[in-house]
Parts: sequence; structure tokens; C-alpha cells
Amino acid sequence: MALALGITAGCGAPDGGEGTHLRMALPPDAVYLGAEAEALDAEIIRITARMQGARDDRDVRDYALCALAGYADARGHAFARHLRTTVDKTGGVWQADAVYTISPAIPQGVRTIDVEAQLGACVETGIPQL
Repeated sequence: MALALGITAGCGAPDGGEGTHLRMALPPDAVYLGAEAEALDAEIIRITARMQGARDDRDVRDYALCALAGYADARGHAFARHLRTTVDKTGGVWQADAVYTISPAIPQGVRTIDVEAQLGACVETGIPQL
């Protein structure tokens, strides 16, 4: 199951996956090229996000995190946990490949994400969500 999102807007970024620490104001030429969510099982979600004009890998990591927050919220999950993110840049296009767990209750571990708080940060910085 994959969902796609194609939005051309600009703003924001997180720290690689532990929630709400997003940067403000992307360069004016930054473009969100779309994000997809793939359920690997009931609780493990893979997010692929692409963008142009990012300052560095952190911007596309933030985009993936916001896509994950929207996906989890739409499915009634209040929490997520970051497992891993890899980033690649080819021809000016940054791509993040991130994996998270989602759950209705706070998961164990140090890399937990409060989905509602993350969504608020994404909206505030203008980063699209799924």
C-alpha cells in the first residue's frame, strides 16, 4: 500500500527523526517533489520523500518525518519511533528513505515521536504531510 503526495511549497526541517525540531524557511527555489508511505506491516512504515533545492540532507529528512506524522495521524496512531533514515542526492534531487514504527501508545526506546506535536511543528514550518 503506497500513498503519494506531490506539493510545491517551501519551509522547514527536523533532526533526522526524533521529533519536532524543524528548521524554518527553505530557500525560495526549494520544491517538495512528493512523499510516499508504504506499510511494511501493521506497525512498520517506510517513507520515501523527494525534494529539490534542499540546503542539505536535514531538509529532506524533515520532509519524511512530516509525511510520517500525517500518515500516522490519519490512521489513529499517536506515537512513532524512528528506526533508520538514509539520504541520497542525485542530479540536484534529494531523496530520503526512512523507516518508522507507529503505535497508539508510546513505544519503548529513546527515539519516540509524539505525532500530534510533530504535526504542529510541520504546519508551523510549512512542511507538507501525507
